[in-house]
Amino acid sequence: MKNHSQVRKESSFDSRARMATVKIKTRMAELNVLKYSIYQCSSHSASFVPENVLTDNPNDGTSRWSSESNNPPQFLILKLFNPAVVQVISFGKYEKSHVCNMKKFKVYGGLSDDSMIELLDGGLKNNNQTEAFNLKHTAGGNMFACRYIKIVPIQSWGPSFNFSIWHVQLKGIDDWNIVKTCVSWFNYYREKETIRLCLKHFRQHNYSEAFESLQKKTRVQLEDALLSKLHQCLVVEGDYVAAEKLLFEAAQDGCLDSYLEQQAHKAKWVPLIPPPKSSDTEENRPGMRGGHQMCIDVHTENIYLFGGWDGTTDLSDMWCYHIPSGSWTCLSRDTTAQGGPTARSCHKMCLDPERKKIFTIGRYLDSAMRIPKYMKSDFYVYDIDSNQWTLITDDTAAMGGPCLVFDHQICMDVEKNTVYVFGGRILTSISPLSGEENLCTEPCFSGLYSYHVPTNTWCKLRDDYTKLGPHDVEVKSRIGHSMLFHEKKRLLYIFAGQRSKEYLSDFFTFDVDTNRIEMICDGKDVEVPPAGFTQRATIDPEFDEIHVLSGSNKDKREEYVKNSFWVYDINHNKWSCIYQTDIKEQESTSQLDQPLEPCPRFAHQLVYDHLRKVHYLFGGNPGKSHSPKMRLDDFWSLHLYRPTKDMLLRQCCLIIRRHKFQEIADTDPIAALQYLQTELANIVDHTNAEETKEFQLLAFNLFSDKEKQVEDELSVDETFKRRSHLFDQLTEFFPDHMTQPKDNLIDLISL
Repeated sequence: MKNHSQVRKESSFDSRARMATVKIKTRMAELNVLKYSIYQCSSHSASFVPENVLTDNPNDGTSRWSSESNNPPQFLILKLFNPAVVQVISFGKYEKSHVCNMKKFKVYGGLSDDSMIELLDGGLKNNNQTEAFNLKHTAGGNMFACRYIKIVPIQSWGPSFNFSIWHVQLKGIDDWNIVKTCVSWFNYYREKETIRLCLKHFRQHNYSEAFESLQKKTRVQLEDALLSKLHQCLVVEGDYVAAEKLLFEAAQDGCLDSYLEQQAHKAKWVPLIPPPKSSDTEENRPGMRGGHQMCIDVHTENIYLFGGWDGTTDLSDMWCYHIPSGSWTCLSRDTTAQGGPTARSCHKMCLDPERKKIFTIGRYLDSAMRIPKYMKSDFYVYDIDSNQWTLITDDTAAMGGPCLVFDHQICMDVEKNTVYVFGGRILTSISPLSGEENLCTEPCFSGLYSYHVPTNTWCKLRDDYTKLGPHDVEVKSRIGHSMLFHEKKRLLYIFAGQRSKEYLSDFFTFDVDTNRIEMICDGKDVEVPPAGFTQRATIDPEFDEIHVLSGSNKDKREEYVKNSFWVYDINHNKWSCIYQTDIKEQESTSQLDQPLEPCPRFAHQLVYDHLRKVHYLFGGNPGKSHSPKMRLDDFWSLHLYRPTKDMLLRQCCLIIRRHKFQEIADTDPIAALQYLQTELANIVDHTNAEETKEFQLLAFNLFSDKEKQVEDELSVDETFKRRSHLFDQLTEFFPDHMTQPKDNLIDLISL
């Protein structure tokens, strides 16, 4: 169904501007280096003049602009030789990291030096690599031109140090035949937005004649036609029933979808307790363990669990949990007896749902067992349909694959029938004479490998960064990290983990088709999950989201152990913390009460059903210093949900009816009480304590004394003012392209 804003009639100028934009888009690849001069700066130190940024001289420590102070505002304004559509800004740097480099900055642009809009909010890495950033260069669906570019440093890498910029390069479109149309369009856009601000001001103050006259003269629409109709019903006529119907229509047309998509997830944990059976229940479910492995077949709704460590010994049992029936089935008490892998922990496992195969590789060996006889890396596959194990090879290293590793990661590319293995610590043998590890004193970490199932061949894709050449992208191998495969984007997402005493929080992708690595985050961003090696991650290829459950962070003291759940929006490159619970909050509940969520832990397993949007967690190590051998056998489901369309509509109706109640109460308290007990009571969620309390307060305050408001002759009608405020509340649920401007006309007047 067409959006209401799409059927609005465009002016001839709008049409010409859009045609020009089509022309521009066909030539977007023609980005030229834009020439500029220094227009103005806030200050500069000694010989570190702003003109230094015109040349790129990374070997000269004096070739930079440096502010005289770090007190805001500090800025550098560049003036282009000619107006241009500026699309990219690049910052050159000194040959070494420098404390004066900009950690945070903003970039503004405009056709004049006194009227600019924000083009970029970014930051530089503290290294010697040139960084390029895309600048905002469209507004209202059209490209705009700039003549002035203003760079505003906010924070330097060194605390209390002045800001330095070494080199700036601008790229964009400078073809005047194209740019002049952009200039004309942007001038028109500013004029139109000014008219819309005036229309908003006139309507807010009920200057109806001025509003109608200006709109008729300019033919500029303040907002989408649906919202204009809502304003007429709600504010002008006070027809609240019609307003509710309009909101239902808007929801059906998808007008509220963008708001719902922007809402944060909420999490709900549910303990999964197996149904009682005639035999001993402990024999019909997995026992306590950590370092086990789980994988899920979302099509058959089966979860497979294998191995682990119970605090005393490695395990070799294999289980299947059928989600619809909520029951466990033991597939094997001892996989070794069926020709499968030996008892193990800290191994890894992945599932091919199309061919019904499970692959497992790696394991941890106690130091006493690290003799050449046991140091080979075996590789097994389990056929789900036939319940049969097959040894692919007893030594993957001999086939060009990884050595024996533990705490690595493994992913399955179903389309290409390929297994990817990254990281993990390489186990080295113990000398029988000295009892010490051979080969090296420093721990060794494994690189990135692929295994092509049909041809039974291994390929090393990336070595550990200590063995890379000078021109290779540096990627540190690690243990306890997360690696996820996005089947649609064809990317491996790798982040976090531990390398010796270093806790990593970087985040990068590996393109399995091009072998290209791209760094998403170097780990310096504050708004990311805490560094560590206890997190568990899953991916939703439909919603383009990554989920991370962190149990224990790098501070191992029990008083700092906490649960936190994060969601990463792949398309918007944004992390969000859904919830965070300290262990003390859980300990405050009664020992007899069922906990509301699993306690913080590590060595647990988490799998995700991306079709039904449910996570499943089993077991792990709670990290109790007084009970180091303790392991867990609890089983949980985690449901992530956003507010639904029905929930949002109920919220809108509640806002409307609460307002109508207040309006009735001002003139007829008895009628207001009747409305409160019927229409308003019907929409309130009486299971929600906060809503119930607010509902009860409405009744309590109904007959309380009200202060009479004194209105001067310039104030607007109070009823109209309240209804206008209600209308503004409701428009917050609509996308910006449908609503009136967020700014106000009076805010443009500065003192």
